[in-house]
Amino acid sequence: MSAELNEEVLRGYTGLALKLLKEAGAKKGSRIKVKTKDGFEATGLLIPRYEGETGDHLVLKLKSGYNIGLDAATVSSLTVIENEIAESAAPSAIAQKKAPSDKTIFLLSTGGTIASKVDYRTGAVKPAYSAADLYSAVPELADIADIKPEVVFSAFSENLAQEHWQKLSENIIAKSGNASKFDGIVIMLGTDTMGYVSAALSFSLIGLEFPVVCVGSQRSSDRPSADSALNLLAATRFAAYSGAHGVFVAMHENESDDLVAIHSGVRVRKNHTSRRDAFESIDVPPFAQVKQDKVLLNFDYPDDRENYEENSKVFRQKTKFETKVALVKFHPGFDPSVLDYLSNGKKMRGFIVEGTGLGHVSSQTVKKFEELVTKGIFVGMTSQCIRGHVDLNVYETGIDLLRAGVVPLGNTISETALAKLSWVLGNFPTSNPRDLMMRNLVGEMTERILLK
Repeated sequence: MSAELNEEVLRGYTGLALKLLKEAGAKKGSRIKVKTKDGFEATGLLIPRYEGETGDHLVLKLKSGYNIGLDAATVSSLTVIENEIAESAAPSAIAQKKAPSDKTIFLLSTGGTIASKVDYRTGAVKPAYSAADLYSAVPELADIADIKPEVVFSAFSENLAQEHWQKLSENIIAKSGNASKFDGIVIMLGTDTMGYVSAALSFSLIGLEFPVVCVGSQRSSDRPSADSALNLLAATRFAAYSGAHGVFVAMHENESDDLVAIHSGVRVRKNHTSRRDAFESIDVPPFAQVKQDKVLLNFDYPDDRENYEENSKVFRQKTKFETKVALVKFHPGFDPSVLDYLSNGKKMRGFIVEGTGLGHVSSQTVKKFEELVTKGIFVGMTSQCIRGHVDLNVYETGIDLLRAGVVPLGNTISETALAKLSWVLGNFPTSNPRDLMMRNLVGEMTERILLK
């Protein structure tokens, strides 16, 4: 056996398991058949053991997509059916067939679980598939539109910051000069910070006359429970046929594989760590739904944007974002001196605060906010509650916050408020951010609340 083959087999395997693999001539990616002493049989791809794992076991990926571990001591026979490299199972770019319609969609890849697979060296999920790879993995996309795949960057969403928001915005605006040649843009993103990204793009892309749809998945593409294909197909169909304009998020509406919700990019929040229907529209219904091949628009969706046509001209395509902003969550025992560290040491220009209930903090924190506002630092108030408006006119603490110069932000979601403040300070550095932060530009605030 060559040194290279030894190295492949040795990764993660020791003892009897390693001995069995060497004797059979197996290597990473081999399709092997294993029989155990109690009569159990399994056929699958041999995959490397996770780093840090102990125990003398073989790990196979079954045809179903699930992994199975077998105690080497129970193995009666191990046979190599064929040698193939596991990575070859990942989809490769294929020639695109002509879409049956005249629709054209740009598919932008930025990374995230929807463009990821499991790294069997560590057991973790890592960015792997490009936009072209995912196109080939979901060939049904070609039945919807002519897909133009492009990789903008490859990273998990927790690593995306204002510089990435700006790069995405500029990429999309550059394409808008030829808007007559395509119908919409779909962006593959990680879900953990998708609400921040969709909100940021909602402001930086004001005035664009085509839909931009952010889409992700909660399960990596190589898992049998993956939601990536349905989400991506729905996002593409909405982008191609809805006729909407603005920024949206497309994710499973329930745990079944039959319905995808289309959320406003400024009214959506991830409310579960792992469920496929983790995303919800807050205080409003979904903007639309995609069921199979149908786009179902919600014609009762509240349009609370102020002077949209005027905004499209005044705020059109402003793509800068200020990094010196922070989201602060108030809690019992909160130490206001933390704000001194951020405002003095880090030179923060603005804070979005998640207050309790209607938007409250301790009396000591109110005093600190007053000091910050006096220094010209913006302080905006949102609520830790998922639904409902901030109202600083009900209790004494709220009145004190208003007197201190804290700005109530209605029912703006805190993630959206942070993205908006970053955008406002980045593009209008000499203006008072208070006026724009209280102005409803793209539906980030609503007058009515959806009763559930």
